[in-house]
Parts: sequence; structure tokens; C-alpha cells
Amino acid sequence: MLSRRSFFRASSAALAAAALPVFGETSDDAGSLPAAIAALPSFAGRVPPFTNEERLARIERAKVLMAENHIDAIVLANNSTSSLYFANISLNGGERLWALVIPAKAKAFLICPAFENARAHELLSAGPFGSDADVLTWQEDESPFALLVRGLRDRGIATGRVGLDENMKFVFSSSLAQAGPQLRFVIATPVTAGCRMIKEAHEIECIRVAGAATLAVYEAVYRSLREGMTTTDVHRLVGAAYEKVGLAGEASLNIGTFTASPHGSRQVQTIREGTILMVDDGCLVEGYTSDITRTFMLGKPTEKMNQVFEVVRRAQQAALAAARPGVEPASVDAAARKVIIDAGYGPGFRYFSHRVGHGLGMDGHEWPYLVTNDMFGWDLHPHLRPGMVFSDEPGIYISGEFGIRLEDELHITENGAELLTPASSSLVDPFGH
Repeated sequence: MLSRRSFFRASSAALAAAALPVFGETSDDAGSLPAAIAALPSFAGRVPPFTNEERLARIERAKVLMAENHIDAIVLANNSTSSLYFANISLNGGERLWALVIPAKAKAFLICPAFENARAHELLSAGPFGSDADVLTWQEDESPFALLVRGLRDRGIATGRVGLDENMKFVFSSSLAQAGPQLRFVIATPVTAGCRMIKEAHEIECIRVAGAATLAVYEAVYRSLREGMTTTDVHRLVGAAYEKVGLAGEASLNIGTFTASPHGSRQVQTIREGTILMVDDGCLVEGYTSDITRTFMLGKPTEKMNQVFEVVRRAQQAALAAARPGVEPASVDAAARKVIIDAGYGPGFRYFSHRVGHGLGMDGHEWPYLVTNDMFGWDLHPHLRPGMVFSDEPGIYISGEFGIRLEDELHITENGAELLTPASSSLVDPFGH
């Protein structure tokens, strides 16, 4: 779930450094564990799990959206986050098709290999469907795609539009098209994203707590750093810190000139006095992720570093001020980008080389996106709505020198927007206390 930057795990880490006050201090009662990490509280169990009643409400909402979009059923296959969202089922079948099919007006069914029949029933029984869903099985020498098409036909869907999860493997979608030429297979995103991009209060609380835990981990690791540590060393500190808070999380750390690339490098890097550090990523709370970036100094920043930080800080605040119900997502990006360009770091994407934000929820990047053009070509909803959650992450990246990015979680409220995590105040005081 937090694998979007797994490519950088060799350089993973968590936080950062400012001047050097208590770096390297250890706790007597925790062996070699730094005192700041040993003192971390647990964040596990602060938010209750989602109930089957909540998931049934999601399924009913999906059926409403199916009717509005003229979709007769949706198919959620292997590794679909949406199967967790609707049914609390992880469909990890590899090359073998597992699929949860939710019709708009008929009984749901699960497709799985015959040898997985007992496990499939067990998974369904614990979720919102209980026994109110069928399990259709296929032998290794049979076509699961023909079986799925037959399951649809048996439920009155012999023709019509069937929505496929956007992350479905091409081999699955093309095989379904061959097995059911009378059906029209379309993307299920108007239904899946239509549900998931508007968060309920329970979901917002998960993201809020995940953000608080991430910042607590970042600060504890920040206070445990010392000159000469490598990104590999810091990654170990991050792992220890997340173990203390009781959550699954990770972070990537980049140092010095490597911060001039938004996602840095996998090369092992070493912390030195006078260098900028950038830490990014998050953790999971009840399946919902945080995504936070902090940039700070080990030592004293230059005047230019402070100036760039201040521009990025103002750009983040401009995005926050622009975000409110009814506005187009592109206007939020434009507000942040104007601050950066007006400060001399333009034109366009020259120094601020990515969009200002992405949707955030069960996936680290999900709908909608705060950018002028929707790169997927879907018009899910042209305006922001209460309950949407985004990253707010402007940055300036100066090749060969350094980069600064600030990223917090932005929640669209009824009357405007709020950051779910406290914003960073400076390069030498990234946590503001």
C-alpha cells in the first residue's frame, strides 16, 4: 500500500535535522534506541475499524452511481484497493483471476480458483456481503473469463455496460472482452472514484491520525540524527520509530543536491553539516495513508535556502486559501504556481516541476488531482467538494544545488479547506515547537 516509492527504499529514512542539539542521545531503558524514538507513544487503535454497515452504505452508493452512469455492474479484480473499500477483501491472485462483481440490481458474486473455494467463503463471510454473495469457481483448465461473463448473464446482464477497475491487468480486461463480445466493457472509475474521493468523517479521522503519527516519527528521527549517518542508517531509525508508534510506514530521505529531484535518488547518501535534507512518505491507519514531506537543515541555511523556503511556504498557503467547495482543481494549482513564478522561479513547470497535489485516501495517489489537465481524461467532477482530501505540496527544485518541498494533507470543508497536519515554519524549526 505504501509501495509507490519502494524504488527508493535503499535511500529510505525519516527525518531530519536542524542545528544538532540532542542528536545521537540514547535511552538507558531502551538499549541503543535513541531517547526521542524510545519516548514515542503508540498510535495504534486510536481510530476504530470500519464496520460492515459502513461498507454496505458504500455499496449502496456505488449502485446509485452505476445507475447514474448507465453501468450494469462493476468488476474489481486482483490487487484492487476498491475491493478493500467496498468488501474488506484483498484479491491477491497473481496471474489467476480473482474478481468481485457487484451488479447494480442483482446479487454480487466472487470469482476464484476452485482450490480457493473455502478461503473465498471465509473472506466473504467476514465482510458486508456475509452469505449474500455467490462464489463461482473455475478449474485450472477452465476459463475464468467465460465464467464471469456467464455469472453476469445469469443475473440478467447479457448485454449492457460493465465497469472494470482501472488497475485491472490488460490480460484480464482483454480476455473478458473476448469472452463477452456482446457486453461493452468500460472503466469503473465514475463509480469507484465517485464513492472513494468523497471521504466520510471516519475516513478523515484515519488520515488525520496517520498524519499525526508520521509527524511524530519524523520529529523523533530528526532529533536522533547526527553527522555521518547514511540514508541506510536513517531508514533503520524510521523502522524503529514506526514500530514504536505501532503502525506500518516508511519514508525516503534525500540529502543535498539529491533534493533537487522531486523523488531523489536510490543512491546511499551521507548527512553532512550545512546540507538540506528532505523526507517524504507516510503510514497507514485502518487502510488510509498519510503523505507528508518535510525539508530542513543540518546546520545553518544560506540566505538563498531561507528565501526559497519562504516562497514554497507562501505557495502552500496560497493553495490552501484557493481550495474551497465549487472551485476547479486547476485553480488550486494555479494559485500556488503563481506565487512561485512571481518569485522568479518560472516559467511554468521549470522549477516547480509537478502538480501541487493529488487525492489521498486508501491509495497514496488517487482522484481527483490538483492540476490544469486531468492526465487520465476523465471528468469525474469539475469542482471541489466537501470531504475531498489532497496533498498540498508545492516545491522548488534547483538543479545542482538543492530542492525544497513542503507537503501536508488538505481537507475540503463545507466552507473552505484545512490542513490536517501543522505546516512547517522554517528550515531550522520544521516542527514548530
